[in-house]
Amino acid sequence: MSISGTLFDLAAQTERTVQINKLMAEPGFWETQETAQKLVSELSRLKLSATPLQELSSGADDLEVLIEFAEEDESSVAELESTLKRLSVQLEHVELRAMLSEPEDSCAAFVQIQAGEGGTDSADWAEMLFRMYARWAEQRNFKVEIVDRSESEEAGIRNGTLLIQGDYAYGYLRGETGNHRLIRISPFDSAGRRHTSFAAVDVTPELGNDIEIEIDWDKDVREDTYRASGAGGQHVNKTDSAIRLTYLPSNEVVQCQNERSQHKNRSLARKMLQAKLYQVEKEKRDAELAAKRGQKSKIGFGGDTVRNYVLHPDQFVKDARTGHKVGNPQPVLDGGIDPFLEAYLRWSLGRTQA
Repeated sequence: MSISGTLFDLAAQTERTVQINKLMAEPGFWETQETAQKLVSELSRLKLSATPLQELSSGADDLEVLIEFAEEDESSVAELESTLKRLSVQLEHVELRAMLSEPEDSCAAFVQIQAGEGGTDSADWAEMLFRMYARWAEQRNFKVEIVDRSESEEAGIRNGTLLIQGDYAYGYLRGETGNHRLIRISPFDSAGRRHTSFAAVDVTPELGNDIEIEIDWDKDVREDTYRASGAGGQHVNKTDSAIRLTYLPSNEVVQCQNERSQHKNRSLARKMLQAKLYQVEKEKRDAELAAKRGQKSKIGFGGDTVRNYVLHPDQFVKDARTGHKVGNPQPVLDGGIDPFLEAYLRWSLGRTQA
């Protein structure tokens, strides 16, 4: 199937796979751990990309044979239609993966969630989103780590950060950055009135060591230590192990409290800050995306809402950018966000090409 070798560059991927396998077979390959690990990761990504292409190419050859059979024998038409349907689905998956072409798309993702306007309702909404992304990752068998979680006084969270590690985690989640709005009957309103709540989501890639951002840690970054809250044991709660970093030139803030060691929390917080600054710089070419970060974006009415979740009086979830809409919010809140992620990727590709 020629399209697999040209549009998706199967030949180049196969050649690179052979090259890496040869390098791995050489004596002393593991002597340089960092280089070896990068090649192993690259090989894993190549296999994820090339295997579907190879299956698609093989299926296309089968399709050509079935077309010849169907022309001579009508009993082969049903099998032809079934094969065509299966290949169409495979092609959609391959096209979707081809959209994840940026270097950072294959990275793990930091997902930071912050409650906005709406008081306790917004804190509760932030926790609902926190759970939604964790469930999405678990359904994909991705590793989920709670980097930071600050409880609200009555219910929910003020903010929280997840580290989601899995193939192309950042690539799939990058379109989630922005304000998410919830409309429902408030469980915290004794009068049973409808409330609108906001929470901001910020997704950044966990960058590898090969991408470095120059930061003057002494001059441009303020470090605050504080006592970790929530689960973590007596040691965590009795020492100032949690770290908050503020990048003074743009007021970007990250924090980490999941580790007992202040040193480990500082290391991870620095990694998060580098990732965020890298992403901000990258998105400067797109004012709409860049405005969704830091103090530039208001988390509430008047801010840029990327998705609306309506639980009353109607029930639906609708993306404000792509127009994708589903009528049952609960599966979405339980982690079923793939249709929205895929719709965004196709929408963003169309904008790039326009």
